[in-house]
Amino acid sequence: MKKIVFTLTLGILLMGCVKSDNPFFETYKNKYGAPPFDKIKNEHYMPAFKEGIKQHQAEVEAIANSSEAPTFANTIEKLEFSGELLKKVSSAFFNLYSCNTNEGMEKIATEITPILSEHNDNIYLNDKLFARVKTIYDKRTKLGLTAEQIRLLEKYHRSFIRSGAALNPEQKTKLRAINKELGLAQLAFGKNVLDETNAYKKLITNKADLAGLPESVIQAAAEAAKEAKKPGNWLFTTQKASFIPVLQYSENRELRKELLMAYTTRANHKNASNNDAVINKIMKLRTQKAQLLGFATSADFILDDTMAKTPKAVYDLLNTVWTPAVAKAKEEAGELQKLMDAKGKGEKLEPWDWWYYSEKLRKAKYDLEEEVLRPYFKLENVRQGVFDLATKLYGLKFKKLSDIPVYDPDVEVFEVSDADGSLIGILYTDYFPRAGKRAGAWMNNIEDQYKKDAKNNRPIICNVGNFTKPTKDKPSLLNMDEVETLFHEFGHALHGLLTQCSYPSLSGTAVARDFVELPSQVMENWCWEPQVMKTYARHYQTGAVMPKELMDKIQKAATFNQGFINTELLAASFLDMDYHSMKDTSGFDVTAFEKASLDKIGMIPQIIVRYRSSYFNHIFSGEYCAGYYSYTWAAVLDADAFQAFKETGDVYNPKVATAFRKKLLERGDSDDPMKLYRDFRGTNPNPDALLKRRGLK
Repeated sequence: MKKIVFTLTLGILLMGCVKSDNPFFETYKNKYGAPPFDKIKNEHYMPAFKEGIKQHQAEVEAIANSSEAPTFANTIEKLEFSGELLKKVSSAFFNLYSCNTNEGMEKIATEITPILSEHNDNIYLNDKLFARVKTIYDKRTKLGLTAEQIRLLEKYHRSFIRSGAALNPEQKTKLRAINKELGLAQLAFGKNVLDETNAYKKLITNKADLAGLPESVIQAAAEAAKEAKKPGNWLFTTQKASFIPVLQYSENRELRKELLMAYTTRANHKNASNNDAVINKIMKLRTQKAQLLGFATSADFILDDTMAKTPKAVYDLLNTVWTPAVAKAKEEAGELQKLMDAKGKGEKLEPWDWWYYSEKLRKAKYDLEEEVLRPYFKLENVRQGVFDLATKLYGLKFKKLSDIPVYDPDVEVFEVSDADGSLIGILYTDYFPRAGKRAGAWMNNIEDQYKKDAKNNRPIICNVGNFTKPTKDKPSLLNMDEVETLFHEFGHALHGLLTQCSYPSLSGTAVARDFVELPSQVMENWCWEPQVMKTYARHYQTGAVMPKELMDKIQKAATFNQGFINTELLAASFLDMDYHSMKDTSGFDVTAFEKASLDKIGMIPQIIVRYRSSYFNHIFSGEYCAGYYSYTWAAVLDADAFQAFKETGDVYNPKVATAFRKKLLERGDSDDPMKLYRDFRGTNPNPDALLKRRGLK
């Protein structure tokens, strides 16, 4: 469940009384309850954290020590709605820490992490509080509770057990120490990756080295160099929007190699940012925690609270897709090698060649070049495309807001309303790289949806990405992967926006981790549907809709390079599972472990795993430990779910869309996820739909 644990923050001490000018101690004045980011400063966080913890602890103690007999209302509901100030400051801080951090926030994060860990333990290891929860749980079927209330009660009881409530005093003391250390280690991992990402800069001084690159890429690199006070040169970084076009188009093989190696060796150099020791520490602590709680491995512990339930179920799924995927990748490698052989240089296909020759193969097979598509994928048009899709499917309306404070000029805010005009929530979009933003794309809640005192509190959602930046002469023009990513993250946003639950711990994306990717991944299915493309794929200069000829080529190339895509993805999932399936973590070598994991599955040398250990943020500083498989698990669900639309012959089918909204998106975690899925689809998902869609069957 949404524990009261926040994995970061601190730096400034609370000096006696609360400052009246601290925005966290005031009611947010705009009608949406959005944070006043223009007024929040670093010095505001620590006093608010301190006071928030103090207030929350007092509320928890009052619940635990109540003389009244425990009831759902005086224990579970009071606990659920406690800690308002702490949630308020945590929400603002952690959202910004991931996308707009600075040195001051990093110091705050390092200081507050163990404090929040201790606070969380003080709640979930409180014997009196657990006794009250257990009393209610043991007679839950006799209390006349709603199905949603029972779900919340069961979730709390499970969280107490998984947090160590049933351990003896000595074990609890050990668990507290593990939790503190683990929080700091995970924080250190992410900081090392961000530092390494920001540190690498490749400056090109000879334009001949840019041969093959599209003019738009050259211009973006020139502007990057100018911003770095190196005018007249060209600058590339390990941000994907910067180096992926080099891999795709540069005739300079050494440049391709250097940039790919810079990206794939981040936090793996002999310097202060090396993550080897951090990974050892994280895995040692996670394994100790799992075994302390009665599980053989970290994977057993983590998966016990997911749809998959067991490591065997995960490995079975991964192997089902891996076998045809790697076979397909070998075929693709053979085709690319033939292209290289035709050049007569005697070169063998390497990872830094794959993207380059894939573009040539795509051109040869389908007469399709991704760079030709970019002018039709202006970011604002693509975003409007997903807005229009949400309008057609769910009746939603979007209105840009200019009076809501933002934390960076690149951020935009939209009011989202329902077909009847009622407020759904607000959405922040933050799409471009910056030094204080970690890599990747994600969705966060700034405010949860819930119902209290006859009011339906509406959510505030943030979509974050690192897409191609606009230049002086051109707007942001996305590649195909960025288009899919925008659709994907908007799917998460819809899950967070459309939820209609009574309790924040059940609302929106507070679901099992291998279920949370269903609403996001299903959105990707609409990306390349011609009906949908006509709404957003418009030339940025002329406004002309992409020609049918190009759309047809995209359809024909739908399964192109799927061997590569699935192999690098699945290899990362295997690596994650192998780490978290360890029983003995004494002094293992990270590089050797990674190699053994990839060798075991037969990873081909021409492909590098999507995330190498040293920068695998998802599993070592994020929440996807023993969970990266979730993208594949949910892909089975999303492929099958989209078939419900395709079977009707209408990808906008209102009846199916209404069912998907009412039976899945609005329900959050109010019931077992597989039951929710069966209620929508009428049956269990069929894995064949995924294999067929990816051209693997």
